[in-house]
Amino acid sequence: MKRFFTHPWVRIPAGIVAWTLLVYAILEACSNLFFDVEVLPRFWIRDFLAHLLLSAIIYLMARNFRTYAIAYALLVTILHVSNALKMVILGSPMMPDDFISVRNMFMLFSGWKFWVMVLMLAVPLMALAAMIHWRHPRSWLSLTLVGAGILILLNWPAQMMAAMDKQFGDWIWNQPGNYRERGLLIHLVQETARNISRGLDVPDEAAVAKAFETLGHSEPAPQSNSNAFSKRNVHLILLESFWDPLLLEGIAFSEDPISAEFRELWAQAGNATVLSPVFGGYTANAEFEVLCGFPVTVDTVFFEGWVRKAAPCLPAHLRALGYHTYASHPNVAAFWNRVNVYDRIGFETYWSKKDFVLDDMNKNFLGDTSLYRQMLEKLDSKLKSGEPLLNYIVTIFGHLDYPFNASRPKVIQASGDNRMVEDYANQIYYKSRELMVFLEELRKRDPDGLIVMFGDHLPFLGPNYGGYTEIGMLESSRSNFTDPMFRTLTRAPMIVIDGRNGPVETGELPMYRIPELVLDLLGDHRDSILRLSSLPVESTIRPLPGLHLVVEDGKSHVCKQKDSGNPESCANTDPLVEALDILTYDLFNGEQHGLKRMEKPG
Repeated sequence: MKRFFTHPWVRIPAGIVAWTLLVYAILEACSNLFFDVEVLPRFWIRDFLAHLLLSAIIYLMARNFRTYAIAYALLVTILHVSNALKMVILGSPMMPDDFISVRNMFMLFSGWKFWVMVLMLAVPLMALAAMIHWRHPRSWLSLTLVGAGILILLNWPAQMMAAMDKQFGDWIWNQPGNYRERGLLIHLVQETARNISRGLDVPDEAAVAKAFETLGHSEPAPQSNSNAFSKRNVHLILLESFWDPLLLEGIAFSEDPISAEFRELWAQAGNATVLSPVFGGYTANAEFEVLCGFPVTVDTVFFEGWVRKAAPCLPAHLRALGYHTYASHPNVAAFWNRVNVYDRIGFETYWSKKDFVLDDMNKNFLGDTSLYRQMLEKLDSKLKSGEPLLNYIVTIFGHLDYPFNASRPKVIQASGDNRMVEDYANQIYYKSRELMVFLEELRKRDPDGLIVMFGDHLPFLGPNYGGYTEIGMLESSRSNFTDPMFRTLTRAPMIVIDGRNGPVETGELPMYRIPELVLDLLGDHRDSILRLSSLPVESTIRPLPGLHLVVEDGKSHVCKQKDSGNPESCANTDPLVEALDILTYDLFNGEQHGLKRMEKPG
């Protein structure tokens, strides 16, 4: 019997199972204990078997058991920690595109933090490379198996996706729920198959034509020669994580974090709100909607790999009318692929971090006062020239983790134990006041200018929607969200100032409708892709990954993917959202049949 258990054919598989089980148990326990992130217990066996398969593949490549054990533990630990951090901050698990976007994380850090990030990525990769026994046949067997799996994934992604969806389920609207039922490894493979399938399934001309018809755009609108069009300057100001802390009912603040001047102006605008596609981060998705006029319905950063074609978004549209187009954001130019996307959608100048004097840094974030001052200096001569311009500003102060410098001491005290709420309230204290000083100067220099300023998303206030859950505003999981909670999740303040006419009451507007609003206020009624998202219904529709929110007469309901519990009205809105998806993929990833359709002879 002893000889049986010491035989390599028994001892080694037993060791692999034991080590995999130990690592898996530790990671699951730590994820649950420290991050409140877990795979549902009834799916542990399935998730463990996926880890065991990966573990066996790595062992087959390894020089010996020790190198295998180290390499496997490092790899899965990095994956699980990264997933847990993303879950608690953004409310979504790791997705395949995150591996492409990882380079952005390096741009956020400097000094020792940068090298920690390098080590976190390099150590497991070096461990994997070092452990491979390149001369042993079993290593090549393992690599062959991995290669075969990749080829299957690349050549039959749709079939693989369909099979996995049938076996493991799919809640596009609830990716955290997908993770809890699939486990990390199955989830990543399944979503990779979906991404590849989606990338290959570009809309054809017939699908685009049908989408036009569904949206009520069967025939191109006639060109307008209206004298109402005025080439006024347009200022779009994206306010990082800008939101009203007083909506946190049950939290007492020592004073109103938002300046009285902002509140007064906001009231004149009817306390208008914008419905964002994101929560707590992914600002680039909000940018895409504001600049291009189409909703983001994928759980990834749209700027990263999804805007592959040049398209006449708002900057290009205005540029064709003789506008100069400027984008400003005091971050690394390549972050979220902005440097490439801004060029594709029509910006002629992009001022990034290297173009600003970093004289008011709050850790990695330039203060708004400095950003606004330098922007006015850059644009002073251009404002005086009389030539029209689009001035697009993306602020960065107010970004997580809400740091301050010595010039911004804490002013606001908040009740409760969540210090992040207090830190955020103080960010808004300064952000709202610095904005109003800038706004006064901007309106003085450009009294006829059209100004649109808005928050890009709600702030992160703690893991798993902490800060909101503590007062019952949200639940800790989207699986338990009520319909009004989805509306709460997306609403941020917006103020539109129509030059000398003052604030405009825009009500509650989905972010992707802002370009159309800008054109309407300018009196530009020409046909363009920016008007394709104007839907033939009275209700407000806010698409999100796997669902869409419908607001009508002040009430909201959610239409979820493949959900038999949807109200009957969803049957009217489902085709509209699907049509918008088709046009989005066609225009920015596909053959751009939509642009060809809109071309007019002569």
